Amino acid sequence: MSPPGHTSALLLVFIALAVVGAEQSEERSCDVIGDESSESQMERALLKKLEPLSHMRFNVTVEKGKTENYIYHFRVCREVDSTSHDFGGLVQTDRQNGKTTVIGRINETQVFNGSDWIMLIYKGGDSYGRHCSGEKRRAVIMISCKRGVTASSFSIISEEREKEQECFYLFEMDSSVACPAENSHLSVGSILLITFVSLVAVYIIGGFLYQRLVVGAKGMEQIPHFAFWQDLGNLVADGCDFVCRSKPRNAPAAYRGVGDDQLGEESEERDDHLLPM
Repeated sequence: MSPPGHTSALLLVFIALAVVGAEQSEERSCDVIGDESSESQMERALLKKLEPLSHMRFNVTVEKGKTENYIYHFRVCREVDSTSHDFGGLVQTDRQNGKTTVIGRINETQVFNGSDWIMLIYKGGDSYGRHCSGEKRRAVIMISCKRGVTASSFSIISEEREKEQECFYLFEMDSSVACPAENSHLSVGSILLITFVSLVAVYIIGGFLYQRLVVGAKGMEQIPHFAFWQDLGNLVADGCDFVCRSKPRNAPAAYRGVGDDQLGEESEERDDHLLPM
């Protein structure tokens, strides 16, 4: 048997290896520029909003003649290559010689938004060298709203490197995470209308079932309170007739028909020649 001390030492080693492995497997995420205490609630909310894109990888190939042939690799708030531990969130690979250049790092992140877009900026990339006064590269990713699409259309728009300072690479992509929340609140009128229609439906269906199954009514009698609605309809019809009638109620008819009074007068006139002279 192994001594107890030897067994305890092996157990501690296994635990230490497990902890180290867990730390290495956990990918690092975006770290906003500045102290953690200075991060605004808006920045934290935007980073959380971008989380659904963190497990996705995006690539775009750019070929300009024979001198420039690159592949750009991008991840949202994650390292492109977690084994290199260089915080590279957007990386350029030269297809001719395999050279890798970090355009922007996730540990120097800026993020802000508008009504239907989110701007993600990775700073602290590799130095330009002879361009832009040798400053560090910077990647700007414009994420525009497109509903129904998790992420698509990742592409490079331009590289601004002819300035003395503040040079950058500009990318764009579409995603639903940049869309504003849809306003699903109902107005008071809509709520009242839905409530009224629901009550009417319950009254008609419930009353119909009661009249048919409990009372045993047939035909039109299955309508709940049929006599009441019938009387109400007659009253409404009488009211409409009274209000909407276009002629006085006691006005004579607009035409003269053949009535008994005319027949009587005409018959008397015709019989006058029969009287003795």
